[in-house]
Amino acid sequence: MKRQKVALAIDIGGTKIAAALVSETGTVSARRQIPTNQTASADVLFQSALEVARSVIGSESGIEVCGVGCGGPMSQRGSLVSPLNIPAWRDFPLRAALEESLQVSVAIDNDAKALALGEAWFGAGRGVSNFMAMVVSTGVGGGLFVDGELLDGDDGNAGHVGHVVVEPGGAKCGCGARGCLEAEASGLAIERRIGKAPDNAELAEKIRAGTMVGRGVASVVNLLDLERVLVGGSVALGFGKVFLDAANLEMSGLCRLKHSKGSQISTVALGGEAPLVGAAVVGFKSLGMAPRSDCT
Repeated sequence: MKRQKVALAIDIGGTKIAAALVSETGTVSARRQIPTNQTASADVLFQSALEVARSVIGSESGIEVCGVGCGGPMSQRGSLVSPLNIPAWRDFPLRAALEESLQVSVAIDNDAKALALGEAWFGAGRGVSNFMAMVVSTGVGGGLFVDGELLDGDDGNAGHVGHVVVEPGGAKCGCGARGCLEAEASGLAIERRIGKAPDNAELAEKIRAGTMVGRGVASVVNLLDLERVLVGGSVALGFGKVFLDAANLEMSGLCRLKHSKGSQISTVALGGEAPLVGAAVVGFKSLGMAPRSDCT
């Protein structure tokens, strides 16, 4: 029996750094994560990520590639990363640092675009030509498939739905603007608003977050004529039905064109594993691999 290819998957966000081994059929194993140390220097933070990655490799000697999903923005396809929610990394040479340390080919993309890739290969985006997958977690990001292709943009940052303005003159965003979706509905924004972790948010706050997401998504759906919108991340999945109902209610009032009327948001099929599976797909795709037809 032919041995399956395996990727080292790394997901880097403002709250946690996670790593796992992921097979070419999407099976996740040896998963580990640690909190993101927001007070660490750039090099110390990198060493923490490296330690997590090495801990999941163990005795696995057949890793084909390392795929990374990292918060953005970034440049040159991950050669330099500047995640808004990781202040220590500004133009940090993540790809080169990982390749030197791990001695394996590394491919990097925005974490939300990675999520979209994972859903396209193994999840609710499989066989769908036009959809957006988005993350509502510490930050808010998105990945867009249009006519069957993942949109990249000049530097690979296409899909930043977190910086669609949903509340003109609203809260100050990390990008410098006001009223961005990320500044109104992300985990960090909610924590600032209520003075405690999003897990402790009351019903009204959950409804408000969903409403803001529905407002931002409606603009994207109206613009790009999408079949489907998928949402993951700790806020979206943690708030659950209340969040989704509020998002879809807001969309129903704003998506009035023939091509967008009736559009709805649903959760990602891969659940909490979506970011790591997506990171692995970033790696597999860089090797020229395509989704396997026997994956379900």
